Amino acid sequence: MAAPQDLNDTKSAPHVLTVALEDYYHVKAFNRLIHSGRWYRFENRLEQNTDRALQLLDDCGTKATFFAFGHVAESMPGLVRRIADQGHEIGSRGMYPRDVAQLTPEELRHDLARSKAVVEQAAGRKVVGFRAGEVWNDPNSLWILDLVAEAGYLYDSSFCPWLLQASGRPDLLFTHKRQLEHGDLWVLPLSTFSTLGWRLPMGGNFFRQFPRWKVRREYRNWTTRYASPLVTYFNVWEVDPDQPRIEAAPLLQRVRQYRHLDRMDSLLRETFRTYRFTSASHYLDLAEHHALPVPRLAAARIATPTPLRALEPTAVRLPVTLVVPCFNEAGGLAYLRNTLQSVQKKLSGRLDLRVILVDDASTDATLGELRSTFGDLPNFRILAREWNGGVAAAIMSGIEAAETEVVASIDADCSYDPHELGAMVELLAPDVDLVTASPYHPDGGVLNVPGWRLSLSRTLSWMYQRILTNQLHTYTSCFRVYRRSSALRVQVDERGFLGVAEFIAKLDLMGARIVEFPTTLEVRILGRSKMRTLRTIMGQLRLLLRVTSLRRSRSAGTALPARPVPAVTRAQP
Repeated sequence: MAAPQDLNDTKSAPHVLTVALEDYYHVKAFNRLIHSGRWYRFENRLEQNTDRALQLLDDCGTKATFFAFGHVAESMPGLVRRIADQGHEIGSRGMYPRDVAQLTPEELRHDLARSKAVVEQAAGRKVVGFRAGEVWNDPNSLWILDLVAEAGYLYDSSFCPWLLQASGRPDLLFTHKRQLEHGDLWVLPLSTFSTLGWRLPMGGNFFRQFPRWKVRREYRNWTTRYASPLVTYFNVWEVDPDQPRIEAAPLLQRVRQYRHLDRMDSLLRETFRTYRFTSASHYLDLAEHHALPVPRLAAARIATPTPLRALEPTAVRLPVTLVVPCFNEAGGLAYLRNTLQSVQKKLSGRLDLRVILVDDASTDATLGELRSTFGDLPNFRILAREWNGGVAAAIMSGIEAAETEVVASIDADCSYDPHELGAMVELLAPDVDLVTASPYHPDGGVLNVPGWRLSLSRTLSWMYQRILTNQLHTYTSCFRVYRRSSALRVQVDERGFLGVAEFIAKLDLMGARIVEFPTTLEVRILGRSKMRTLRTIMGQLRLLLRVTSLRRSRSAGTALPARPVPAVTRAQP
């Protein structure tokens, strides 16, 4: 154990403050839900949150070490440079948030070297410190430190002796220098405190989840007992109480991410005004090394995964209208905008894609947000319904307003990948009236969807198969490609989600040909589902009885009621 320190003035000795430069959708807790290939869809709040953090530190006269991912340094070099220019240290966190212990030594060597070079180019200064994208706590992984030293770093702050992993190893609790094969390396473990025999980190969530008196006491205990600096941290997204909510995450992860975000600013200010913090390089007297400038070179770009290969351009692009029903979607419209703009770009070679966004009489700020988010984008139109008719009615309003014979629809939450629209349009042959996405097709799939919902949907599909001619695996998907002249023959009477199944059932009874497109359904990421489970189940049973009655009427020679078909202003495919 480090020698006790007699401190009468808590501000007399400096401690180490580190800041994780990451956005709200980068965090480990959401890895299962959000693949890095989908990051482009989310509203980027990193710059505004970093500015907020910088202002907080400036107000408190505090300097810190900001650990940046290589992909952030490549995509936002100006932000990294601005942090450095304001007197803060820049360290590397590797290229992406991942567990370095799961990398091979060669993979780790490459990541350490590449991220160091990329971050140095953005900061314009030498990088001397490293923290892994995911901190580790296994003493058996100390071999990582020698690779860090080999890559030219002078200190590492990746180890966090939390839970029980470092029990019996008090030498790993405090800042120390290790003699390694490739040189000496300072090790700055994240500081922890003991409760009920377990050690927990004194940073980030610690500020928000524990009572303020507990935070004050543990900080006081550390600074009065140990000569080693207290190494703490926070994430820049933690000063953003208005960040979008990833409602699909499990409850424990949502509590960890969002609880008491509104208190974080005041908690940090109180801490920084009580104790003196500085950057890691300044505390270790390595500031001269960090201040060394690096030449401005063209850093290699990261290859960003794309959801779909761009279609090869053709002489004539097919006009297609995409209808997106929106009801109380204000919190997810930035995600929708980024996704749809990517779709337009990827499919621009063959499709002349126009988008109609239908506000279904939302009770929140959706209509205003639609206008501010999409109002200045070409080929985007906004329709406002005067009363709420449900998703099917909103889709029908968009189909009526479309000026193309080929019309598609998709949910506003993008739980289906709209980049697949190009492949679906290709299935709309001259004798096909509708192409519908089908996650329950043998070649389809689902991700993170609750089991009860899968059972319900498959049971409903089995029941519809007993009644209808088109034997589909999915009858309730909103991701569809319509022949407009066929769609406008259907009179939808049911409200809400029931109208989606009613539409396909009536189209079937009219003798239409319907084709399935196997796809993957993902759980809704932002916001909450509008579906009411019990009401939907009872409504679907009632609708099945209606469809059965309509089929009998058709068999008896009675035609289904149909709407007049408006004129089509665009050529058919």
